[in-house]
Amino acid sequence: MSEEKKYSEQESHQKFAGDLNNLVWNFLGKSNRTQEEDDLMVHAAHASYFHWSKVGKAINLQRGEWMISHVYAVLNRPESALYHAQRCLELTSQHKFIDFDLAYAYESMARAYAAIGEKSKCAEYSKLAKKAGDEIKNKENRELFFSDFETGPWYQTK
Repeated sequence: MSEEKKYSEQESHQKFAGDLNNLVWNFLGKSNRTQEEDDLMVHAAHASYFHWSKVGKAINLQRGEWMISHVYAVLNRPESALYHAQRCLELTSQHKFIDFDLAYAYESMARAYAAIGEKSKCAEYSKLAKKAGDEIKNKENRELFFSDFETGPWYQTK
């Protein structure tokens, strides 16, 4: 019989936060998700945020809000996408996050406004996202951002 590893409460929260985040990315990478998978993706994004709220730092919460907003935007649930994009941007501003995280905060606002169908707001935040993306210092992070940015859905607003 093998011995199971025991985790502290903090280690458990950290493990669940990371595992659930990875699960969301796996669902996002699927081209043909079922309704059940879409629902699980939403729950996993929120659960990951919950666990980060117990052990993470402000950056984990900002990125968690981005993830939740992104999931809702992909699922074309615009009100929820915008709510979490706004929370992401608030945390970004409050903690003075720059570079990669600022670009993604603007991207989440642009994508949420795209889902709502507000073309002018989508264009405004897209412009801010591109400018912030151009200023990402790390080349790999900059390329990742623009790869994500160019990937849909944009709901016919771009």
